[in-house]
Amino acid sequence: MDTKEKHIRENESVEKRERELHGNDMIAESMPAEGRERKRNDTRKSNKLWIWFGVLVLIAILLYWIFSIGIFGDLTASFNG
Repeated sequence: MDTKEKHIRENESVEKRERELHGNDMIAESMPAEGRERKRNDTRKSNKLWIWFGVLVLIAILLYWIFSIGIFGDLTASFNG
């Protein structure tokens, strides 16, 4: 075994020991990260819902405006007069 291989093996064993020692810390750090990611996804979903709600409201306002002008009512023959 040459010195380079020996050095690589020593580094691997040191990293392995550090992972064993700090494994619980990594789990504790990952839990808040998962919570943040879940919150971001939920926020994205609620934002999309609000956007679609806004689009529906705008469509309703547009239809009300078109009918109130009377052009659309005349075209659809829904007005008597």
